[in-house]
Amino acid sequence: MNRLTLATAALLALSTLAGCAGQTTTLGDPQAAGTGGCGPVTATLDTADVTPLADRPQPALPVTVDSADGQRVTVTDVSRILPVNLYGSIAEIVFSLGLGDRVVGRDTSTTFPAAAHLPLVTPSGHDLSAEGILRLDPTVVVTDRSIGPAEVIAQLRRSGIPVVFVDDQQTLSGVSAHIRQVAAALGVPGAGEQLVRRVEADVAAARVAPAGRPLRVAFLYVRGAAGVYLMGGKGAGSDAMIEAIGAQDAGTAIGLSGFRPLTSEGLINAAPDVILVMTEGLQSVGGVDGLLRMPGVAQTPAGERRRIVDMADGVLLSFGPRVGEAVRALARAVTATCR
Repeated sequence: MNRLTLATAALLALSTLAGCAGQTTTLGDPQAAGTGGCGPVTATLDTADVTPLADRPQPALPVTVDSADGQRVTVTDVSRILPVNLYGSIAEIVFSLGLGDRVVGRDTSTTFPAAAHLPLVTPSGHDLSAEGILRLDPTVVVTDRSIGPAEVIAQLRRSGIPVVFVDDQQTLSGVSAHIRQVAAALGVPGAGEQLVRRVEADVAAARVAPAGRPLRVAFLYVRGAAGVYLMGGKGAGSDAMIEAIGAQDAGTAIGLSGFRPLTSEGLINAAPDVILVMTEGLQSVGGVDGLLRMPGVAQTPAGERRRIVDMADGVLLSFGPRVGEAVRALARAVTATCR
């Protein structure tokens, strides 16, 4: 995830939250917890793979849909689907709809086991390879504006491949719309509605209403090799995930919007109780110890207690059908930073 402007459009006392299997977990107040027993935690999903709908849908074709880039696109064949974007969310939707056996390639962010064997069409990070795509002979490409370049999309269309764009706003509230758009383009709107109901129920069950003094959580987008250090604020996507677990987004609290350059003064002013990062980003700065050496980090309540949570890049801000699972995993991890 190295496109900053795309990330900004995205490419995130006691609070009680509903855990899995009806259990209850409590987000600890750092003042009550003290420093004993605190430490870094990796947030992980209950299952690594996506769960497709029980009934495999039968596409009704042809369909003509309004692509999010302003074009009217007719799809006549979905036997070889290529779902690609910056976040891996479109592929996750296609597999969750039960059409994973029709997918012929993947982007860098699509890493769940059912898709891991597929050939990459983004050999240089997140830029599409026209040659690689054409070799796969897809019958339809489903994408969004988070990935490119535009010249590759134009080349694919000139070759006769239908390319359908879906909305690229990565938000918790936007997941249902994305599912409906993808399902419509693939001729399975009924399956789309079924998946929407499942996802919305899952998110509703995972959400936590703030109670008492909410924890302040700061999302840091860091890429050590590229020298990229940002803090998320309102509308970054990370804020929705943080608020969903009943916590307060530290960047939003100090007036940040989108992603802004990280400064020691800003981070100390945000005073996060917990710092949230992507797993690859944490690795890129040398792990937890490397993160704590960054200016200002060790001077925060989170840094003092080593309350650092990392989550896989392809899960935290993907906003796909597994978003409810991601919220639960994040809540568990934040709680576990002080045991």
